[in-house]
Amino acid sequence: MWKTGVLLLLLGVLLASGELHQEREPRRLPPPGKLDFGYVPGGVYETLAHYEPGPIGILFQMLRAFLYVVQPSAFPQELIVKLAKDRFGAIQTEYQKPENIVLSLQAIYYEIGFLVCAAMGLLFAVLMPIVGLFFCMCRCCDNCGGEMHQRQKKNADCQRGLLGTLLFSTSLVITIGILCAYAANQNLSSQVKNIRRLVNSNIKDLHTFVNDTPMQIDYLISQYATAKKKVVYDLNNIGPILGGRIHDQLDKEVHPVMDEVLNMARVMQETKEALENVSVSLEVLQEGTGKLNFNLSVVRTNINRTLDNPGCHEEQSDVTTVQLCRNISQSLSQLQISANFTRLPNVNSQLENMRNVLRTDLSAFVQRGYASLNNTPQMVFEQTGSVTESVQNLLDSIGKNISRFSKTFPVQTCLSNFTIFINHAHAKVEDYYPEIDKMDFYRWIGCIALCCMVVLVLAFNYLGLLCGTLGYDKHASPTTRGCISNTGGTMLMAGVGFSFIFSWVLMGVVTIIFLAGGNMEKLVCEPFYTKELFKVVDTPYLVRPEWKNFIPGYMYGDSELELTAESLYSTCKENKGIYSAMRLDKVFNISSFLNTTAFTADVVGHLDSIKIDLSTITLLEPEGKQNLLDFSEAGLSEINYADYLEEVNKGVTVVNLLSFATVLEAQADLMPRGPLQTALKGHASTLRQIHSQQITPMEQAMKYGRARSALNQSMRFLERTASDLPNKVLAVLSAVNAAQLLISQNTTHLISQETKKYTAMIVDYFRQYIEWVKTSLALEVAPCKPFSNIVDTADIIACSFLVDSMNTFWMGLGCSTIFLLPSIILAVKLAKYYRRMDTEDVYDDSSVSGTWHFTL
Repeated sequence: MWKTGVLLLLLGVLLASGELHQEREPRRLPPPGKLDFGYVPGGVYETLAHYEPGPIGILFQMLRAFLYVVQPSAFPQELIVKLAKDRFGAIQTEYQKPENIVLSLQAIYYEIGFLVCAAMGLLFAVLMPIVGLFFCMCRCCDNCGGEMHQRQKKNADCQRGLLGTLLFSTSLVITIGILCAYAANQNLSSQVKNIRRLVNSNIKDLHTFVNDTPMQIDYLISQYATAKKKVVYDLNNIGPILGGRIHDQLDKEVHPVMDEVLNMARVMQETKEALENVSVSLEVLQEGTGKLNFNLSVVRTNINRTLDNPGCHEEQSDVTTVQLCRNISQSLSQLQISANFTRLPNVNSQLENMRNVLRTDLSAFVQRGYASLNNTPQMVFEQTGSVTESVQNLLDSIGKNISRFSKTFPVQTCLSNFTIFINHAHAKVEDYYPEIDKMDFYRWIGCIALCCMVVLVLAFNYLGLLCGTLGYDKHASPTTRGCISNTGGTMLMAGVGFSFIFSWVLMGVVTIIFLAGGNMEKLVCEPFYTKELFKVVDTPYLVRPEWKNFIPGYMYGDSELELTAESLYSTCKENKGIYSAMRLDKVFNISSFLNTTAFTADVVGHLDSIKIDLSTITLLEPEGKQNLLDFSEAGLSEINYADYLEEVNKGVTVVNLLSFATVLEAQADLMPRGPLQTALKGHASTLRQIHSQQITPMEQAMKYGRARSALNQSMRFLERTASDLPNKVLAVLSAVNAAQLLISQNTTHLISQETKKYTAMIVDYFRQYIEWVKTSLALEVAPCKPFSNIVDTADIIACSFLVDSMNTFWMGLGCSTIFLLPSIILAVKLAKYYRRMDTEDVYDDSSVSGTWHFTL
C-alpha cells in the first residue's frame, strides 16, 4: 500500500499543478543571447547528517584499531551474498554437502578472530567461579595463603613495596577501563536524547520536500512565460530580425552596384567641372598668347625689312655681312610663340551636353534605390503579419496545454496522503520515545551496575592500599600489626572475594556484547562507510531470482532498469532531484512529453508558410538609366586630347627672346657701322622689351599658371573619363539590371534560408526552456537529500550512537575485568603484609643457633 502511495507522490511532485501566467506583461526588450530562467526556488533542509563524537572519538578509534587486529580480513561480500541467496536454509538442512561445508568453513575462517576471543571470554567466565571456589576451599585448609603465618624475610619491605606498586598500577588500569566504560555509557544515554532532534529534523525536511516540490514545479511551468515573452518579442520584431537579415544578404550584392552608380554620378559632376575649367583656361591662355604672337610677328616683319637693305645683297658688300644677314634671315622662323592655344577648338558643345545631363539628379535616384532596399524589414513585417499573429495564438494554446496536462494527475491528493503518512509515522515514532527512554534507563542502570561491581573491587583495593600503607609499622611484628593495617589487608581480601564473584558475570556480558557489537561494526557499519554494503544489497537476483535490480523491480516491475541502492543513495547525497535519482523517466518520461519537435511542430509549420515578395524594390528608375546613357553620349570622345596636352606642355616661345636678342646684337656688331647695324641692334632691344613686358609677367602671373595647370589636369581627367566610357556605363547598367533581377526573381532561396534560420532561432527558445526544465528536474526540483539523510540518520543512530558506544563500553569493561586477574594475585600476596598474623617466626638466643620457635 505504501509503495503505491510513494510512487504516486513521486509522480505527483513532478506534475504538480500550476497555472501558467497568461496575463500580458508590459513588453520589455530582453537581453540577447541565452534565456535566463532564474533559480528554482527551494527551502533549506535542516538535517546535518554528520556526527562528530568529540573527545570520546579517540576511544572509538582505539576500538576500531582493536577490532582490526581481531578481524583484519576484508568484507566478505561474496560469502554474505551466497548466504543471503541461500537464506541459510540449505546450510541448515543440507550441511553435509561439500559446497555448504565450504561456506561454513569460510564463515568460520572470517569469524576466527571473534571466535577465539569469545572462546577465551567463555573460558574465563567458566573457570573464574570454579577457580574461586577451589581457592576458597584451599584457603579454608590454610593453604593458598590462608595460613595466618608469615615467614620473616630480609627483602620483605622490598616485596611489599613492589606488590603495592603493582597493585596500585593494576587498579589504575582497571580504573581507566571502567572510566572508559562509564563514559561510553553516558555518551550513549546523552546521544539517545538527540534521537528525537534528529528524527524531528528529518520529518521537518520531508515536510519541506513535500511543500516545496509543487511550488518548484509551478515555477518550472510558469517559466514558459519567459520563453514565450522572448518568442513574442522576436515575432513582433520579425521585420528588423528576419527582414534585417535578408537586407544584409542582399546588401552584400546590391551595395557595390549602387556605389558604382553613385560614383558615376560623382564622375558626371566632376566631368562638367573639368569642361568648365577647360573652357575658362583656354580663353585665358588664348588671350595672353594672341597678343604675344602679334608683337613677335611685327618684330619678325621689321627684321625682314631691315634685311632687305642693299647692304646685305650688293656685290660690293662685305662677304661677312652678307653671310650674317643670311644667318639672321634663317633664324627669324624661331621668333614665334610655341604653345598656340588659338588653334585649339573649344569644348562648348560637350559642356552644354553635360549641363543637360546634370539636369537629372542621378544621386537622388540612387538614394531612392537605397531607401527602397532599406525598406526590406518593413516589407517583411507587413507581409508576415498574419503568420506572426497565428503563431502567437499557438503560444497561448501551448501554455494552456501544459497547464491542462499537469492538472490531469491527482497531485494534491497524493501530497495530502503522503503528508498524512508522514504525520502518522511521526506520531508512531513519538509513541515509541517513552519506551526508548525507559529501555535506555534500564540499560543505563544495568551498565552502571556492571561498572559498580568493578568499582566495588577498586574501592576495596584502594582502601586496602590506603589503610595498609598508612597503618603499616615496620617495627611491629606480624602478630602485633595495628588495626588499620589489618583492616587494609582484610579489605584487599574482600576485593579478591568480590573479584571472584563478579568477574565471570562481567566477562560473560562483555563476551556477548563483543560478539554482537564487533560483528555489527565489521559487517554493517564499516561496510556502510566504504559502500561495500551497497554492493551486497545491489547484487543482481539477490532479493528475488527473477529480479536483477530489486528497487526498479519492486517499484516499476522492470528489474533491468539501472537503478541501484548505491546510485540512489549517492544521487540523493548530492542533493539532486528525485526525478533522476529514482529514474522516474520510467514512469513519466519528460523527454517524450517535452519533445522539441512535437512541442514546436505547429509553430514551425506556420513559420515555414511565410511568403515574402521583394519584387517591388526598385534599385534605379528608368530616368536614372537614361541619364547614364546620356552621359556616355555627351561627346567626350570627340575632344582631341593629344593636341591640348601637346600645347599645354610647350613653352611660351620657340626660342628664348633674350638669347635671340643677344645673338642678333652680336651678329650686328660684326657688321660695318652703318644703318644696318643700328637697325639690327634696335630690333634686339625690341625683343628684350617684349620679353620683359610680356613673357616675364605672363610666366610669373598666377592667372596664366593656374590656367595652364587647370587645363592640363582637366584634360587628363577628361581623357581618363572618356576612355571606354560607353562600355563602362553599359557595365554599370548591366550590374544594376543583374541586381534588380536578383531581388525581383532570384531571392526565393535566400528568403527560404533566412526564414529557416529565423525559425531555428524561435525553436531554440523552446529548446532552451525544455533543456532547462529537464536539467532542473534532474538537479534542482524535489532534491532528495532528506531520503539520504534518513539513511545517514539511521547509520548515526545505529552505528555512531549505539554500536560505537556499546563497543567502547565492552572494551573498557573487558579491559577492567581482565586486569582483575593480576589484581587478585597481587592483592592476595600483599594482604599477607598488612593483616595481623596468628603466628610468627621468633629467633631464640638460648637455643641452638639456627632454630626457630613458634610463639602463639
